[in-house]
Amino acid sequence: MITSRSRRWAGVSVLTVAVAATVLSAPAAQAASIPNPVVQLTLGKLVKEDKFPAALASVQGRDGRTNDYAAGVADLETKVKAPADGYVRIGSNTKTFTAVTVLQLVGEGKVKLDQPVETYLPGLLRGEGIDGRRITVRQLLQHTSGLPEYTDVLLAKGVLPIQHTYFQPRELLDLALKKKAQFAPGAKWQYTNTNYIVAGLLIEKVTGRPAAEEITKRTIDRIGLRHTSFPKVRDQSLPTPHAKGYHRDDPAKPMTDVTTFDPSQAWTAGQMISTPGDLNRFFTALLDGKLLKPQQLKQMRTTVDAPGLGAGSRYGLGLSSIKLTCGGTAWGHGGSIPGYYTTNAVTDDGRAAAIAVTHLPTTPPAREHVEKALDTALCMPF
Repeated sequence: MITSRSRRWAGVSVLTVAVAATVLSAPAAQAASIPNPVVQLTLGKLVKEDKFPAALASVQGRDGRTNDYAAGVADLETKVKAPADGYVRIGSNTKTFTAVTVLQLVGEGKVKLDQPVETYLPGLLRGEGIDGRRITVRQLLQHTSGLPEYTDVLLAKGVLPIQHTYFQPRELLDLALKKKAQFAPGAKWQYTNTNYIVAGLLIEKVTGRPAAEEITKRTIDRIGLRHTSFPKVRDQSLPTPHAKGYHRDDPAKPMTDVTTFDPSQAWTAGQMISTPGDLNRFFTALLDGKLLKPQQLKQMRTTVDAPGLGAGSRYGLGLSSIKLTCGGTAWGHGGSIPGYYTTNAVTDDGRAAAIAVTHLPTTPPAREHVEKALDTALCMPF
């Protein structure tokens, strides 16, 4: 749910897992080249040294050829090997899908980026220092609105007590509105999930249809993402094949299997399911201009400083940029939700990579190692 460089969901893990590494080729319908052993080794280290139960990767070269990789186990009890390109909960990568839908509405003349949220959702945003007449649509998508963070309240007692609890989007917003604004609109940047709950409500008000339906029709179906979905109400399952996701609220207790999980607590900020390969296909199509008109894509890629995202990172409208050690810039988002952590990006010259692990990073070094794995995948010869 939270961006891949955030630690809001983190607990502490001490479980040691033996490495079970596999390299599998991409689906038959997609061309593959010779797998890169360095990528496989990097995933193995995430499992062996950082104690992630499983690590997955999908890597696409400039020529579009793809290889999928996996290390570790899909189930800590049975020790069955993790499936390459298995399904995962993609957390805050959902925000990019949500932002695309809002920007499509901008391109259709139904929404204006610099209009107040009040124009589309009158009276919705009111609270201590909170006024929808002063917050623009752009500020929602850019995380410069100053809205308070609803997950601070939602997760006050941890994840496990609400693992199977269903939440209405308005319930999530109401949790945020109990708090005061973090700062005046536009004063600074602060990653806040509440922004994208409001963005989802805006989509529904403007289109008159469920946000999940609009995201599915306008993006998932449009570019043929066969392994990506927005879970239906009360659907807690994960399609197969998948590696189980694990979480712990208390570092002194064993990991808990949270594969079955009600993702409504994340909604348009982080509810979606995909595979590493489909994430690459989505972000590649986005940068190739297959989802947005040129003006809206330009707006999406117009970034501001984003303290806390990581060295050299900046944030646009539901899209972040990172500097690669081999030179150049990559574009993506990443996401965290109990059980799964993804980091992913694509370059303008056609390279793409997505890394997923099946437990949230519990220390800064572990998180940095996952991010470094992405850099390695994008920078190694394919």
